[in-house]
Amino acid sequence: MILRDPVHGLVAFEGIHERVVVRLLATREMQRLRHVRQLGFTSLVFPGAEHSRFTHSLGATHVMVRLLQRLRTVQAVLPAEQRIDEEAEADAVAAALLHDLGHGPFSHLWEDVLHRGRRHEVWTYDILLDDSTEVHRALESLSTGMAARVVQLLQGNYRLPYLARSISGTLDVDRCDYLLRDSHMTGVSYGVYDLAWLLQALSFEQAPDGQWVIAIEGRKGLPPIEGFFLARQFMYQQVYHHKATRAAEALIRAVLRRLTDLIRDGATPRGTPPAIVAAVMGQGNSVQDYLALDDIQLLASFQAWQQAKDPLLAELTRRLYARVLPKTLPLPDTLAQQDYDDALRLAREIVARGTPHPELFVRLDAPSDVPYSEPSNGAADGLWVAIRHQPLQRLGDASFLLGELRNKRITRPRLIFPAEFRTEIERAVAAWGPAPGTDERAPGP
Repeated sequence: MILRDPVHGLVAFEGIHERVVVRLLATREMQRLRHVRQLGFTSLVFPGAEHSRFTHSLGATHVMVRLLQRLRTVQAVLPAEQRIDEEAEADAVAAALLHDLGHGPFSHLWEDVLHRGRRHEVWTYDILLDDSTEVHRALESLSTGMAARVVQLLQGNYRLPYLARSISGTLDVDRCDYLLRDSHMTGVSYGVYDLAWLLQALSFEQAPDGQWVIAIEGRKGLPPIEGFFLARQFMYQQVYHHKATRAAEALIRAVLRRLTDLIRDGATPRGTPPAIVAAVMGQGNSVQDYLALDDIQLLASFQAWQQAKDPLLAELTRRLYARVLPKTLPLPDTLAQQDYDDALRLAREIVARGTPHPELFVRLDAPSDVPYSEPSNGAADGLWVAIRHQPLQRLGDASFLLGELRNKRITRPRLIFPAEFRTEIERAVAAWGPAPGTDERAPGP
């Protein structure tokens, strides 16, 4: 099986990889990911960001194949029971392809807004283990017990721990693909790093706790792994936490929260999918009901809600369709929580003079991220560096750059509010002032 990919170029799945990928791609659950965008409504800010979780999943699978090729080359140092066999290889390829199967509409917003909603990882496990799904039957047709083994890989408790960490860990195939893909599709270069050299610099070493781990080999591996984490940091700063991206997400949050209030008040708007009603009312969803939800269905509902009887829901969805995004005002990240609360209260008091339910229109947004996280003990988790004639080291100890970033949380607080109240709100919160050196004028299409 040969594919052309805008990020990785020519992608080939052969032998056991082809059998696994072809069988799983033919399932309804996998094809559903064509209708779930990778970056939600980020396309309102970066017009090219229309790619889906389907294309990302294929990219992550390609990276897994390349990783397996490298690991097989260097696994002679492992005990026989720790080496990658045909079963483990098939399980890893399947896990890479299926890792995002449980994602709901609009990326992570779905989980964040519906407080009773379950995390997408849990939905992924349920979908894979449910014998009514096509993907479960496909896995079992490939190998008896494969569905359970793939879930174990995704949960991190597989018989080869280092393989589980390559699916979901500090350095995993998911991040390896989405940094390059999101960078390419948004038209920025912040997420670019040297994947080929990074893979070539991997080897097996034994951690202090006795576990075998995938390590960075020698000093030649430091530049590409540093580039990887810098790319991740820049993508969070410039794309994922971009002010206009967060403003768009705040508007969608407001739509879903107003919808939640209406459903709980017994005034469910026309066009609301039954699965949303069930989730809001705490009734839960079956796997099949959940799988019926995707971005296309929700977008159709958003379009219908522009004529909703509830004026607030109609106004919010009209703003979204017309791309009338809220404005943002940065705040210093050194304020006390009471200062943030006071700024939010003042902003909502101003907006309340012109519209009901100011809590829907004004939000204190504080996205945060840890550019590089590392355990402080000798556990196998995290990344290790093997430099000749030196003991195995934590990456943060071997790299000055990542040592400086290690376990440091970066937060970017800002107020988000309707554009028509900008002047009044800026005056009201002037005592706290914007974050130094920032400019929150929101460009975009």
